[in-house]
Amino acid sequence: MLLFLCRLGRLRQLDSELRDEQTQVLANVNALAETQQTTLPVYGTLCHYLLHLGPTPLATLRTRMIRTRIRGKVLDAYRLQGAFVLAVDGTGPVSFSRRHCDHGLTQTHGERIHYYHQVLEAKLVTWSGLALSVASEFIDNRHLSQATAASAEARKQDCELKAFVRLAAYLKKQYPQTPLCIAGDALNACGPVLQICTQNHWHFVLTFKEGRLPAVWREFQTRLTACPEQVHVIQPQEGLTVEYRWVNDLSYQDDQRRRHRFHAVQCQIHQGDNHQFFAWITDCRLTPQNVERLTQQGGRQRWTIENAGFNTQKNGGYELEHVYGHDENLLQSFCLLLQIAHLIWQLVEHGSLLRRVARQAGQSLLGWYGSIRNLARRLLECLRFYRLPAEAFEAVRLQIRLDSS
Repeated sequence: MLLFLCRLGRLRQLDSELRDEQTQVLANVNALAETQQTTLPVYGTLCHYLLHLGPTPLATLRTRMIRTRIRGKVLDAYRLQGAFVLAVDGTGPVSFSRRHCDHGLTQTHGERIHYYHQVLEAKLVTWSGLALSVASEFIDNRHLSQATAASAEARKQDCELKAFVRLAAYLKKQYPQTPLCIAGDALNACGPVLQICTQNHWHFVLTFKEGRLPAVWREFQTRLTACPEQVHVIQPQEGLTVEYRWVNDLSYQDDQRRRHRFHAVQCQIHQGDNHQFFAWITDCRLTPQNVERLTQQGGRQRWTIENAGFNTQKNGGYELEHVYGHDENLLQSFCLLLQIAHLIWQLVEHGSLLRRVARQAGQSLLGWYGSIRNLARRLLECLRFYRLPAEAFEAVRLQIRLDSS
């Protein structure tokens, strides 16, 4: 965990930064873990341990962390229509030029075959910039080994939509009573995803594009002209105009002959010569009172998984795309550890403790520490050169609030 919390970037850094016997790292780790070890393990031993541990206990740990936040009502300020917004999207952490395991995905470019692993992430996103990992479904070809005599569809490679079915089952099992709102890209605007959301009583706000549901898109555009009164225009600042137009009660029949009913909205943003266009479908009936919130805190909020989520994990010192091992279970374990560490850092960054310290110094959080990466460097320096005192572990009543501005 310290590999990602201190943003060391490479496994070998664990040996060079945390195993120096002249520092306080061993004593601090013993105090934090309530152990009495005489040495710290080399990174090879840690990999060996994770290889045998497997990813399941780490996923369970993350679930317990999220449940604690939900039950403590820490995240209630971020609900949309009473539900937590879960952005769902896939990313490709690692790729190889040659086969390294039996279940990796393949992609052919000319005469070259690339082997890679992907993961479908569900992150609880907020308008304050949080992207907390809730569940991860790894996309691989494990199912192909049992599909030799199955249909041609079963023999296809794994993909995001197949992974979403497994991800949804996991979410429903771990959070059976928690109201959720699924925010996804246009790939998810399809029958299987709509059916799952309906069965699980989940809200959804999904990106709507002409090429994904062409017949529904044509009906949407035709009915927009027939109901010109369904418009909501705001001017949040001078020179900026945002126009919402919507249609309720659209109908769609998927390839399984299941009928789905939903609503669609488009958003046009004009600022000088800059024009932007967005559209979504949702199960929530649209009105002038809720259209802005549904689109801004539901539809456009999906980008938080890209910006505050994947981009930070790839370029912010976590090194999501680094190959931490060639075994697929080891890759999954490191990916989950990274998600947990990023979750912890977000709670620290958005929490009230550091802001209180910065406020006492008369500065903002970034003005006091310089950057979030500097905080990780301060943590490393603390572990190396500062012995955590016994009174730091005494039980105290402490409430940490999240910044919801």
